[in-house]
Amino acid sequence: MDNLMTRQLDLILRERGVDYEPEFELEVNPSFLDTKGKTWLAEIYEDLGGQGELPLLQKLKFDFKIKRNLIIWDDELHFNRYRLISLRSDLYSDFNFQFTEGVKRVCRTFEKECLKAGLQERIWKGSPFAKSSFGTPSEPADFTQNGSPGWKLTAYNDAQMDLQSRIHGYKIFRLYPYETLMTGGSLKRLDQLLVNPKEEQQVMIFNWLMRKLDS
Repeated sequence: MDNLMTRQLDLILRERGVDYEPEFELEVNPSFLDTKGKTWLAEIYEDLGGQGELPLLQKLKFDFKIKRNLIIWDDELHFNRYRLISLRSDLYSDFNFQFTEGVKRVCRTFEKECLKAGLQERIWKGSPFAKSSFGTPSEPADFTQNGSPGWKLTAYNDAQMDLQSRIHGYKIFRLYPYETLMTGGSLKRLDQLLVNPKEEQQVMIFNWLMRKLDS
């Protein structure tokens, strides 16, 4: 698995006998994306400063598939002003994703955590494709000009994953470090609980996740 958080989740699911598929890849069928879907993505792309032809992912990668549910762990790099821009699209009100309001709140509150992790050149500037799509980057942490093409591409691709998973018949669940669970009489962040969870904490996390999938 990609990181400690997903490895721990994998262990929790495996030890409880859940029928799941780790590191699931979804091949995108281009014919599923209708005019409305393309309009949503085009608007998000434009709002993020995208230039040129609308880029579309051909394959989506998720951490886990449980029945028709797709689970992905979003680290701190996903929570910033650009993701907040994408979440303002009518896509999210029309499809009523269960995570929308929570992720909006986290984007407003924890961008400083994204800044701590996201100023490295390879992340801030992104790939050559990020630059060709979203223009020349500003200096790291400078949002007065063009900002970060790398962050913008991540936000746009997150929106693509949300839309494409839904139109392919799946329900997407985004887990992130800042979610909190009550344990031992106090709220604990999910990432802190997943570092080295005791047996009772594993049970609590498992039950919490199963309730989320049923919501």
